[in-house]
Amino acid sequence: MRRKSLPVITILCIILLAAILIPGCGRKEAKTTSLSTPVLDSGPISGFLEDGIWTFKGIPYAEPPLAELRWKEPQLVQPWTDVLACTEYGPACPQPASDFDGLMQIGKTDEDCLYLNVWSPASSPDERLPVMFWIHGGGFSTGSGSLPLYEGHNLAKRGVIVITINYRLGQLGFMAHPELSKESPHGVSGNYGLFDQIAALKWVQKNIGAFGGDPSAVTVFGESAGGMSICDLMVSPLADGLFARAIDESGPFVDLGLQLQTSDTLADAETAGQDIAGKLGCSQTSDVLACLRSKSPDELMQAGTPLNRMLSPLPLGPNVDGFVLPDKPSTLFAAGKQQAIPFINGVNANDGSIFAPDLTPELYRMYLNFVYGNFADQVFALYPASTQTEVKPALTRLITEMGFAASSRLACASMTKVGQPTYMYQFTRVPSDSRAQALGAFHALEIFYVFNNFDKISQLGSPEAADIKLSEDIMNYWVGFAKTGDPNSSAMGAPLWPNYGTGSIYQILGDTVTTGSNLNNAAYELVLKINGITNP
Repeated sequence: MRRKSLPVITILCIILLAAILIPGCGRKEAKTTSLSTPVLDSGPISGFLEDGIWTFKGIPYAEPPLAELRWKEPQLVQPWTDVLACTEYGPACPQPASDFDGLMQIGKTDEDCLYLNVWSPASSPDERLPVMFWIHGGGFSTGSGSLPLYEGHNLAKRGVIVITINYRLGQLGFMAHPELSKESPHGVSGNYGLFDQIAALKWVQKNIGAFGGDPSAVTVFGESAGGMSICDLMVSPLADGLFARAIDESGPFVDLGLQLQTSDTLADAETAGQDIAGKLGCSQTSDVLACLRSKSPDELMQAGTPLNRMLSPLPLGPNVDGFVLPDKPSTLFAAGKQQAIPFINGVNANDGSIFAPDLTPELYRMYLNFVYGNFADQVFALYPASTQTEVKPALTRLITEMGFAASSRLACASMTKVGQPTYMYQFTRVPSDSRAQALGAFHALEIFYVFNNFDKISQLGSPEAADIKLSEDIMNYWVGFAKTGDPNSSAMGAPLWPNYGTGSIYQILGDTVTTGSNLNNAAYELVLKINGITNP
């Protein structure tokens, strides 16, 4: 049973549908309006029209990755002939409970989770509107394209088609194992979540015209692990040509300033997978993969990984397998081997506040010595802390400036070096709510402003006039960029956003919108020194 039926208007229809119910999309009669029944390469679907926006939820873009398809590249969805009514989100991918459940609102999860959602303002399939393709964050272990925070209606009102997707997470999305690599036609394993994202982008190329979209004008945008995924896609040969522009919101090269090995080699990732198999009692069985495929998602998640979460908050993520990822994205960007496309990259002023652990001064120095080795004293000189109360603010600044901001600057410098229009930002606005005041402009806060969904999330209280104005400016910047590659093209009164260029210019998105240069320069120069990068 795969996709859930919509309510129908007669008992007879309910009886006829009872035998064919499947999650996500259900079946109903086609309407006659022009965009009500788009015909995909897999079959016709229907959605609903609300305030001028056609909405389609729970569209399958690949076969359910169940049984033998678990830990396989996504397969083409089986075609259908009747109209599938898509008005309800499909399930989210299996994941552990989040520390941010109030914001996340994940809802139902299921291994059958490869669905996407479309919001289109087109009145005709012939309009060829630009497309904005959102990749959610969550540390490659949590999240969903159906979160209320990402609802695409308000963004679509500005003349773009908005798409959000699910992709496999955690052990189901990123676990590698030697036996999985053996059965792969490419000799690789572990990057299934990236394969899903690529499959969804291919789906867009084939099908977005049915929604009035232009497949040559696709902008990928995402936050945190979603932004990291975008950098992965920009260096992956498999994603070449699938999108024309990119926006990375607080998605760092975490191996760069934080020295976290999240882009492990395939061999390292396989070793981690063997550890998981051992914890599940599968290592000594005659068929390791059959044993692993017999385990429930909960059992797989509980097996965990051998990595220390304080030192690596992304215990499972993409690996450098030589096929999906030829090398670490930071290395490829610095070498100018990424896709040459218009680019926005930015950070939040307090990205590190939700990640900084509580350490004693002694543990803080041990942490610096372990992570930075011979450079530990130089890092401490930038972020000194001699008392317990000073450690967490110091770590917050370190993670923000060395982990996020330095990474953003390297990405922007690399894109400028290959001759592409490049725009950097720092988001600084802090809502008046006391919880936000305690964290500052925390990681993911800008998403509220990008999608303008303040009314769907109550945790930060009601937006003030400054929040509404900033959201309007950000949405216009993002949409203008999606339409033309220049965020100023739809800015409608917002201050000019200059190119990053040789002056390392960035736009400050805060109580007012202004322009700065050389963000966190001392941290940036130290990160380059630690990594042996010159002339980025």
